[in-house]
Amino acid sequence: MRDELRTKIIQVCDKKIAAKGDNVGLSFYAFFANKNDDPELLMEAATWWIQTHQLDHFVKAQIIKTMIENNL
Repeated sequence: MRDELRTKIIQVCDKKIAAKGDNVGLSFYAFFANKNDDPELLMEAATWWIQTHQLDHFVKAQIIKTMIENNL
């Protein structure tokens, strides 16, 4: 996964956790605007989330942040 996406995921997770607490869940769509302006990056996130790690649609932001920080 490219650094740009890793940074974006951590920022979004931090923001969601700060706003809603440690139990907040999110999907990979949370890292993108409603407008699909970067389909390649979206597919990279989707592949990591669905194919590589077989995560459920919603996962706690803290879990995703930890996975990204540990380069999983």
